[in-house]
This record gives sequence, structure tokens and C-alpha cells, in this order.
Amino acid sequence: MPSLREIQRGFSAATLFGDSAAVAGMAIVAGNLDPQARIAIYRDNILGNYRKVLAATYPVVRRLVGGPFFDAATDQFVRGHPSRHGDVNRYGGDYAVFLASYPPARELNYLADVARLEWAIDQANIAADAAPLDLAALAAVAPEALVELRFNLHPAARLIASPFPILRIWQVNQPDYEGDAGVDLGEGADTLLVTRGDQGIVIDRLGKSEHAFLSMLAANATLGAAASRASDAETAFDLADALRRHVANQTVVAFRAPPARTRRGNR
Repeated sequence: MPSLREIQRGFSAATLFGDSAAVAGMAIVAGNLDPQARIAIYRDNILGNYRKVLAATYPVVRRLVGGPFFDAATDQFVRGHPSRHGDVNRYGGDYAVFLASYPPARELNYLADVARLEWAIDQANIAADAAPLDLAALAAVAPEALVELRFNLHPAARLIASPFPILRIWQVNQPDYEGDAGVDLGEGADTLLVTRGDQGIVIDRLGKSEHAFLSMLAANATLGAAASRASDAETAFDLADALRRHVANQTVVAFRAPPARTRRGNR
């Protein structure tokens, strides 16, 4: 008798992939309906649900490519990227990576980055809240120790860099957009910060230095290392101003001091 795991794997192979051997191995009692036809009902329901989930997460991608293209891409994505979460809101994070290598989307070289922006927006919406940075605690840090601090970004903060004007693409494809919908793909790259404010999602264009600075902080770099990388990107980078603004808008919400060093000879 097959184990539960074997039954589950067989059902997955039959529904998602249309595996005839798996269908036969399940010994389905289908009444007047052919087992393949009965399994096809499940397949349509499963894929249909995934299409709805990803269409809700990636509405601009869907609008750019059209419904039939999106559905076909989604079906192939689902077959290669099974869900590993019980929460359907967490599914689809690899869609941008998939689109970047999906042959029918080869000519749409901006599409994967648009998907990355939409995923950032989706995840920023459901990210945890965080208290503002403790300014009194930061003020108590000795000036010479500041460069060794490591800062945490708000859980909703997401950083995206693209060689394409993906913010413009996203904006002109919003349901309430009015005006010129033209997009010049050669108009320049985007370095973006996606956050969640009191009024909802906020998307800001950043300079190269600020983007480098925040990316380094997000990667657990010290304040000194992040400032150095930002200055390499743009020599006019102002560390004090950048830190002040991003603490004020709660992009930066916490800091950690390095472990205290024990002096030699101390017992």
C-alpha cells in the first residue's frame, strides 16, 4: 500500500504535470467520468488558483504581456516552483528570476525588473511593523564608535536597481493613470526604495550613493563601510544628511553596537 507521501507525490504529478502513469497508479474510481478527465478538473482548479494569486501580485506584468501569455507563463512557473509556504501571500518570489530566463519573454528584457518591483510592493504591504529608531540611545554612542555601528532597515523597506525606467513603466500601467502612457526604455536607469508609510506604499527614486548606502546597511555592513561605498558611487555623498533623512522617514529603525572588547590583562 503506498504511503501518504507517495500518494501526495503521485497526485501532484497527475494534476500539475498530467502524468498518465501517476493517474493510473492512483487507481481512481471515476464513475462515468474518465480518470484523466476527473484529474483535469483538479488541474484546472489548482492552476486557476495560482493564476489568480500571481495576477494579484503582478498586475502590471499581466497587463504588459496580456492574459493568455501570463497564464501560460504562470502555469510553467508553478510546475517548476512548487509552493513551500502555507501562506499563499508568500508565494511567487521567484517569478522575476523565472521571467528573466523564460524564452517567450526574451525580447521583453525589462519585464523581470518590473516583476521585482511588484514583488517588493507586495511584500512591503504585508511586512511587519517596527518602532522608530531610539534617538536617545544613538546620541549616547561615542562619536568615535559610530562608524562601527550596524543599522537595521524597516522590514517593509526594499531596494531595487534596474537599467530600465521601471517606475515609469509601473506608473503608466496603474488603473487610475491619466496622461501620456509612452515609455522610453532608453531614458535611464532606476534605483528605487520601496517603503510603507502611513498612507500606504511609497516608492522613491534614490541617487546612486544613497542606494549604495542603504544596500550596504541592508547587507549588515558597518556605518563606516556603507558610507565608504556610497562615496565611491558619488563623491558628494553626505552621510549625516542621508542618515538623518532615513531615520526621520523610518527607513532606518534600529542599530547594533559591536561587542565590547575585553582589554588584555583584565580578569
